[in-house]
Amino acid sequence: MQRITLINPPHTAIGSRMPREHLPPLGLLSIGGPLIDHGFDVRLIDAEFGPMSPEQIVEAVREQPVDVVMLGHSGSSSAHVTVVRIAELLKRALPDVLIVYGGVHPTYMWDEILRDCHAIDFIVRGEGEQTALDLMRALRWSSNLSAVSGIAYRVNGVNGQPHATPDAPMIRDLDAYRVGWELIDHARYSYWGGKRAVVVQFSRGCPHLCTYCGQRGFWTQWRHRDPVKFAKELARLHREQGVELINFADELPTGSRRMWLAFLNALIAEDVPLLLVGSTRAGDIVRDRDILHLYRKAGVIRFLLGIESYSDATLAAIGKGATMNEDQQAIALLREHGIVSMATYVVGFSEERDADFWRSFRHLVHYDPDQIQLLYATPHRWTPFYDTVKDRQVVQKDTRRWDYKHQVLANPSVPAWRVFLWFKLIEVMVQMRPKVLQRMLAHRDADYRHAMRWYTRIGRRVWMHEVLEFLFLTRREKHGPTLEVFAGKDLSEREYVLAKRVTNAERPSRTGEVAIQFKANSPLMAERSPNILA
Repeated sequence: MQRITLINPPHTAIGSRMPREHLPPLGLLSIGGPLIDHGFDVRLIDAEFGPMSPEQIVEAVREQPVDVVMLGHSGSSSAHVTVVRIAELLKRALPDVLIVYGGVHPTYMWDEILRDCHAIDFIVRGEGEQTALDLMRALRWSSNLSAVSGIAYRVNGVNGQPHATPDAPMIRDLDAYRVGWELIDHARYSYWGGKRAVVVQFSRGCPHLCTYCGQRGFWTQWRHRDPVKFAKELARLHREQGVELINFADELPTGSRRMWLAFLNALIAEDVPLLLVGSTRAGDIVRDRDILHLYRKAGVIRFLLGIESYSDATLAAIGKGATMNEDQQAIALLREHGIVSMATYVVGFSEERDADFWRSFRHLVHYDPDQIQLLYATPHRWTPFYDTVKDRQVVQKDTRRWDYKHQVLANPSVPAWRVFLWFKLIEVMVQMRPKVLQRMLAHRDADYRHAMRWYTRIGRRVWMHEVLEFLFLTRREKHGPTLEVFAGKDLSEREYVLAKRVTNAERPSRTGEVAIQFKANSPLMAERSPNILA
């Protein structure tokens, strides 16, 4: 059991196809590094290029000898159908190959997956660096699998009952596991209009209790890498591999002001011309108003602010823990320091009426973000949000389209065609405002202008594609089943149990920084874009 093939499946989401650029699969690379360091022969097939069909993926796997195939994708739930198809074809072509599946979706759905897909042999539950390594060691030495924490498999063969071992402990020292960058050709990966790019994590987890977030409990606790070591790694990627842009996969990279400031200063000291993009909370931007000039000096060019709604009542209902006033301040502060702001608006948290869409549009204009990203509320069974919408009708039964860019839940007050019309009109009206066009064409900062122009080019293509798809390619249910009937029972208790792996008071991490934890007794425990297997 020495030869391992990692597969990044193709994703069906429009956003994955339209930019014609690709980012490296960080989760799989994070699994690959420790495996390589412990003597395993590892290769990566990135099927996003092409994209490759399931049949082409099987042929690519067969080109070299292989003992184990590991599958995972940052789209997780929406990529699940594709993963199952690949696994079934692989098992048919290579029956002796073991298939391992990991990520947020299989972490919570392990028993149903093992019951329904006999092609999948093992599931890695939770963070995967140590668990995948422990599993491979056990397979190599034919050790007792029940002694491997954090996995699931069938007992007594392919027709046996699914069984999960105890949860693996949370990884406290993120610097103990390296990313297997050697598995990719950096020249193939770009973002931001042709800039050589990578995806990284400075931190994992988020202490906030948003009810819709599908990976909150997955990470359990906010932790961070050593800021100086992390800055040196980014500088090395630039100097040795020509990387120009860093895309943060963190839920909250700015979670600790002290550690984030240490990272900014360390990266500034490295003196490398990197651009940094990521997501954070408006409150952290307001908190850091006095050091935002260091954000920009270090290379931060855009932050997505997860505003989600422009109603204080909705923000409270989804456990966002933010205020409209704070959101507005953050956008203004970012612009003041030459950093592009992207605001999100999620449709479907409540059963909006036409007046609500109009009100949200007016709020967006008042907030005046540089860029916007409209999304649809997408329910995951292990989140508290699921239970609040389980009786709503499903309008989209193809779960490959449960990617935040397609409406999933029916709105009894506004038909799907009109929801879509509002969705697309708001995008156009906000992005085509004279203020936005002026920034795109005449802003004094060349990096700022490039960011605005690139996003507008991509947005224009995606917008047209989504309209054509809605009109001619997407089937919607007029009288669909309720969410619970279609998808199954609420599993939020399963996430709550995972989140209790770390309990009681805050504990200091290895760097001395206080790690931020979940409240294990909170009823609000929670997939947005997770890193798979890791």
